[in-house]
Amino acid sequence: MTLVTLMRKIFAHIVVLFILLAAWRPVYAQTTETQYFSETGHNVSGDFLRFYNDNPNASYLYGYPITEQFNSLDGKTVQYFQRTRFEYRADLPEGQRVQITSLGRETYISTGELDVGNSFACRTYSETGFSVCFAFLEFFDQNGGVEQFGYPISGFEYHENKIVQYFERARLEWQPWRAEGLRVVISDLGRAYFDQLGEDPALLAPVSPLDNAPRVITDLRVRAFVWKAVTLTTDQQMFFVIVQDQNSQPVPGASCVAEVNWPNGLKDSTIINSDTNGVGIVSLAFYNQPYGSLIYTDITCTYLDLTGRTTTSFRIWY
Repeated sequence: MTLVTLMRKIFAHIVVLFILLAAWRPVYAQTTETQYFSETGHNVSGDFLRFYNDNPNASYLYGYPITEQFNSLDGKTVQYFQRTRFEYRADLPEGQRVQITSLGRETYISTGELDVGNSFACRTYSETGFSVCFAFLEFFDQNGGVEQFGYPISGFEYHENKIVQYFERARLEWQPWRAEGLRVVISDLGRAYFDQLGEDPALLAPVSPLDNAPRVITDLRVRAFVWKAVTLTTDQQMFFVIVQDQNSQPVPGASCVAEVNWPNGLKDSTIINSDTNGVGIVSLAFYNQPYGSLIYTDITCTYLDLTGRTTTSFRIWY
């Protein structure tokens, strides 16, 4: 067996093991009614799915699922989304069994209220004694108000170098770099509370679709590295290309072009196709390259109408 063949087999086994470990996760479903969200690589089922789909702005207000349904460390049956957490309450009547966790209250730690200086542009809620003002008030009213977010439990405060306001079930934040009318957004408290509770990070890893749901690839992520970081002037080199989707899952059948930029200005192009593990390998022989040269290789991969790019390099030994 040649050294090149041995290296190919060892690398392939490592990649397969890595992918299998990353993809394995227990999945829990309330019913067989399931929808797979390719954006994050998770399924939503049963009452959770019906509750999600009943809100026409669900993806905007809740975000996409970041876990499967599971039994949380706080003893509840839950599913985390980017901006919220659903709780399943079997003791409640039909149609009321899905509750939104009060993530605002659970994650709020005051840093001191800011003085807005204009009470005429605000609305005060006697239930908590706090006001909602300016663009936050407009966003609040346009996106469900108290029913969606709960009552305000803070005024304007600085958190993570941003102006924010906490509500019972959410946090709004001001992002001045965004376009006019889009500067108020809902914070991603789902992941924040997941970390706060100390849930198992393995639950965040993408899983396979249930019920043969279609997998939609929305983003192509390409990485590449070389077998030898430093070579002789006359030598052999191998390039390893890994093609993954938006959830770090392998993309088979991607067509990649590796373009080697030689010190004399010439370019060599080689086609690489990713295998079932999303991996492509190509070997390269070269002769009498200048000592000390840094050889850059640009790699472009395409799959359907998606494109991903990366660059790798190696140096000729002095």
